Amino acid sequence: MCGIVGVLGQHEAAPIMVEALKRLEYRGYDSAGIATINGTQELHRRRAVGKLVNLSDLLVHDPLPGKAGIGHTRWATHGAPTETNAHPHRTGPVAVVHNGIIENFRELRADLAAKGVEFHTDTDTETVAALASHYLSQGLAPRDAAEQTIARLDGAFALCFLFDGHDDLLIAARKGSPLAIGHGDGEVFVGSDAIALAPLTDRITYLEEGDWAVLTRDSVEIRDSGGHLANRPLRTIQIDATRVDKGGHKHFMAKEIAEQPTVIGEAIGHYLTGDGSGLALPESLDFTRIDRVTLVACGTAFYACLAAKYWFERLAQIPVDVDIASEFRYREPPISPRTLAVFVSQSGETADTLAALRFCDGKAQIAAITNVETSTIAREAGLNLQIRAGAEIGVASTKAFTCQLTVLALLALKAAGDRKHLTPDALTDHLSALRRLPGLVNIALDRGTDIAAAARTVAEARDVLFLGRGAMYPLAMEGALKLKEISYIHAEGYASGELKHGPIALVDKTVPVIVMAPRDALFDKTVSNMQEVMARGGKVLLITDAQGAREAGDGVWQTLIMPEVAEPFAPILYAVPAQLLAYHAAVAKGTDVDQPRNLAKSVTVE
Repeated sequence: MCGIVGVLGQHEAAPIMVEALKRLEYRGYDSAGIATINGTQELHRRRAVGKLVNLSDLLVHDPLPGKAGIGHTRWATHGAPTETNAHPHRTGPVAVVHNGIIENFRELRADLAAKGVEFHTDTDTETVAALASHYLSQGLAPRDAAEQTIARLDGAFALCFLFDGHDDLLIAARKGSPLAIGHGDGEVFVGSDAIALAPLTDRITYLEEGDWAVLTRDSVEIRDSGGHLANRPLRTIQIDATRVDKGGHKHFMAKEIAEQPTVIGEAIGHYLTGDGSGLALPESLDFTRIDRVTLVACGTAFYACLAAKYWFERLAQIPVDVDIASEFRYREPPISPRTLAVFVSQSGETADTLAALRFCDGKAQIAAITNVETSTIAREAGLNLQIRAGAEIGVASTKAFTCQLTVLALLALKAAGDRKHLTPDALTDHLSALRRLPGLVNIALDRGTDIAAAARTVAEARDVLFLGRGAMYPLAMEGALKLKEISYIHAEGYASGELKHGPIALVDKTVPVIVMAPRDALFDKTVSNMQEVMARGGKVLLITDAQGAREAGDGVWQTLIMPEVAEPFAPILYAVPAQLLAYHAAVAKGTDVDQPRNLAKSVTVE
């Protein structure tokens, strides 16, 4: 959600910032802009609505010289996506880019308006620039004006300030939204994501909560929320550039779907012993000291947690609560010290999930499952299990989802083993089944042509229902979410048994019903629900295995056959046809697959 870049360099900043912002496009945005200090120490900016190509075109016709600058891709919160509301915001000699939400901007704005300050946008961010400009007008130096401004802000923010007349100064701050500093040779960079800085440097310092920093080309001074000098570690990061291009695919989403056999295999291998016969999860995870598990996440990660609930409860006989992060802390649930609270987030920066983690700090044992080991959630959890999916650029999560499921499955198996609900032989059998998953996913990917043909019909629908039972119920919800996200078709996922309690009223010949039903212990019941749909003229797309296809009977509109898979781990495999169905439907409709409207990859505001 939004992207920030700042440059104090040796070369023209505008093209560097545009390229860096392109690497942040996956976060979601609806306008973009940059500001620079030119050779005569003057601050100027350019902004454009829509994709970055519009900003690039503007810069061709109206260049922006200078070797110091700030840039931003904006996902609208306060105010519509217009050029006026686009960042950077400028008041007098101050330009600011901002991720997050300033919660007290109305009070600040009223105070400044009473002092004669005029406002021209609908945004909370303009207030930050106006406040800093006000302090400069009182004679404060830029550093002091920024410090005073930051101290008065409530809410979540990552900020970068640029000042007219100062081509060797950036001031950055973070509270609730991530921000990193990149170190070069006689250069310094700021980014809301290390991916943006990867072509510029591999030496990164992450600002901690409440930090603010004064940057010049030759120095980086970081202070904590109390104003004390803070010695934050410099890390060398490894970001494989090939993982942030499309690799010959039409879309990032297509590439990331195709990468799943590899990344699932990497996730499994990372948490198994060398011979693959045992688990190699951290010894500090001792489920004999845990009476309850709480899983907290948002969006797709929430559905991964819902599937994992079945695994923990069935395999390990341990009760599990699953919560949407944005609801969790506000209902103030009672938490015992013998609870393991697990926070699942691809980015590790999801604002609601981070707030939920902080609510549990000191009350429960805490673990995180993330894709970014340097993220805020990973650092604050202490114990972080990486999903090892690699950079995921498409807004709609695919490989991160299946890797989250994989790590959660391994965690459930450890819980079952620790609590003696699995014999060593049974554990070995389950691990063998998991090791076969990458090959099965490859087979599922080979069904892409059949899935694409079905998707072209689904793309014509206005409404779609997804049905599943047991651990396939969360997959039905995830399949519906994927279709909604990228094709804009209204879709809902239901437990098959709930069909007759309301959703069946929607069924007619225009509503495709996607039934996710491997041949398992609940298959016969699912077929009964499917018959109810067909009796009312509904079009059933059945996703099952060969045996399920033979037993389902006649009357289904289409059948997509998946390879047979060990029953507990079917959700991991069946995620693939759900993803491909959504992808091909979106392609058929011509929507923006990688950057669907109104959505952001990393939601860093509540």
